[in-house]
Amino acid sequence: MEFNQLESFISVVKHKSFSKAAKELYLTQPTISNNIQGLERELNATLIDRKSKTITLTDAGKAFYKYAVDLINIRDQARFNIFEHQSKIEGEIVISASTIPEQYILPYIIKDFTKEYPRVTFSVIHKNSKNIVDDILKGKQKFGMVGAKYNSNTLEYINFYEDEIVLAVPNNSHYPISTGDALDIDFLMSEKFIFRREGSGTRQFVKQTLSKKGVSLDDLNIIFTIDSNEMIKKMIELELSISFMSKISIKNEIDLGLIKPLKIKGLNLNRSFYFVYNKNRTLSPVVEVFKEFLTGWRGIPE
Repeated sequence: MEFNQLESFISVVKHKSFSKAAKELYLTQPTISNNIQGLERELNATLIDRKSKTITLTDAGKAFYKYAVDLINIRDQARFNIFEHQSKIEGEIVISASTIPEQYILPYIIKDFTKEYPRVTFSVIHKNSKNIVDDILKGKQKFGMVGAKYNSNTLEYINFYEDEIVLAVPNNSHYPISTGDALDIDFLMSEKFIFRREGSGTRQFVKQTLSKKGVSLDDLNIIFTIDSNEMIKKMIELELSISFMSKISIKNEIDLGLIKPLKIKGLNLNRSFYFVYNKNRTLSPVVEVFKEFLTGWRGIPE
């Protein structure tokens, strides 16, 4: 049962004419007839007596008419309430985000969110994951987006995006391994690395994952420590060293054949990104709406 069928039926009853109903609804008369016939097939009942010259309802038509009107009214009320709700959601969301969410995920979230809530604006502040969590714990801010969990009884984390950290290497003959192939963990000991600075969610996650395999960052030959994700990518392209990187951050470079993503055997580097907040502090109404939006966000289109 479709709304256009119900609207056609109601309009024919109101005007007692198929042609006038077609004119009101900007449809052709055959379309009006088809809509009502489809309704009758679904209900397994004749709604309109077509034998008489004037439009009259059958007993089934009379009984159904009030339901048809109610259904259209409910639809219109739902539309109105949703529009009214959305029109009241306004204000600015000031959010601190770590590198990967800020640069590669949040733009998509803002695009989707502002389609539904066009009167909301954003101000985005870049900080690393550790600093964001510290600010929340100190009461300097109530929420943020991070790439690693830091344990605390006062923090609540909402997982809004799944990604994978890969070993990003130059796409050259020095690394003849096929994309997706897994390397032995001993391979890491012979390479030169770039790492993000302390406080980076990516660094923290890699550090924790390697430690489960008995490998410390001190065991690796880290020759560069850099804050900028873009600079790290460029240095990999220039064959200066390699790095562990979030796969979404090097998507364009992979597509262009500049960087190759590799895996390490036995190393699970799937990671999550989180909306983190102090569960003992009250969020503003617009941030509450944003938080709920993130729980149902469908992610970045392929």
